[in-house]
Amino acid sequence: MKIKVLVVDDSAFMRKVIADMITSDPNMEVVGVAKNGEEALQMIVSTKPDVVTMDVEMPKMDGLAALKQIMEVSPIPVIMLSSLTTNGAVETLKALDYGAFDFITKPTSLIKVSTPEVREELLSKIRIASRTKVNKPLVMNRQPRPVVSVVKEDLPKAKMAAGRTKFKKLIAIGTSTGGPRALQDVIPFLPSDIDAGILIVQHMPPGFTKSLAERLDSMSQIRVKEAEDGDVIVAGVAYLAPGDSHIKVTKQAGQFVLKLDNGERVSGHKPSVDALMYSIVELNDRNVIGVIMTGMGADGADGLSKVKANKGFVIAQDEESCVVFGMPKSTIKLGVVDKVVSLNNIANEIVKAMEV
Repeated sequence: MKIKVLVVDDSAFMRKVIADMITSDPNMEVVGVAKNGEEALQMIVSTKPDVVTMDVEMPKMDGLAALKQIMEVSPIPVIMLSSLTTNGAVETLKALDYGAFDFITKPTSLIKVSTPEVREELLSKIRIASRTKVNKPLVMNRQPRPVVSVVKEDLPKAKMAAGRTKFKKLIAIGTSTGGPRALQDVIPFLPSDIDAGILIVQHMPPGFTKSLAERLDSMSQIRVKEAEDGDVIVAGVAYLAPGDSHIKVTKQAGQFVLKLDNGERVSGHKPSVDALMYSIVELNDRNVIGVIMTGMGADGADGLSKVKANKGFVIAQDEESCVVFGMPKSTIKLGVVDKVVSLNNIANEIVKAMEV
């Protein structure tokens, strides 16, 4: 049975390019094309696609408005096509929060539109999306999370972590598909006085991680920032890997210092969860909590097996609460996970592990 795809884009050129890429796979078929959200909603009813590719910016009804209605009425996997702009990044994060399965970035030039890399990314995400059950309760009726407007400078000094370079634990979190939304159910629940430095690898292209860091920072009691080369890690601050660099931890003069590495992909990704974990293991520090969350593939599994071998503590997200169970599943299979918990319990388990 072929995977049925509906293509939604206001550009006739992009509709054709995307449709051609999809039909190049013998196991997929394009069951319809639509030029705006209104047409898409009508065609979903008539064509019953398995997956929808949806442009973010369109006339009449844009991708976000259409996505909301799809998730409310007949939830199916939607892959957003986003522009590489600051506004595009903000809108894409909103789409992921509304329930989009994932996104790909529109190439910046016509020459790059149908490269093998773009084609394979699109087809791979369609394949995974077609096997993913999207249900309304998970997407639209998730437990409320605290959106905290914290003026961090006004917090009591005893709870202000900034500047404290000596701390009890390093927390390293890895995630991919479904991660931007899932992180909002973890990071805002960490207390401002947590005695740990926090590192996050989220598979995302350049230009999107800064917006994600700012979004997480706005709703969290801890600070969240996009990592920069040379950052000295301090307690109560989370550092998010930039979209085009690995983050690695080094130790200098008794302090943990971040290094950005623009080298080759590791485990198929840059930034890579494995790359971060390998660097932490080289420090030979046993006070490490590793967390692996929703995402396709196996990035992080090998690195976390080494963290565990070095007496670290490993937490994995359970299958039921994952958008894609690939990364946690691969890690669990290695027998190195101490706790498998639902998304809304990860923050609690991290706080508990701080006492171990």
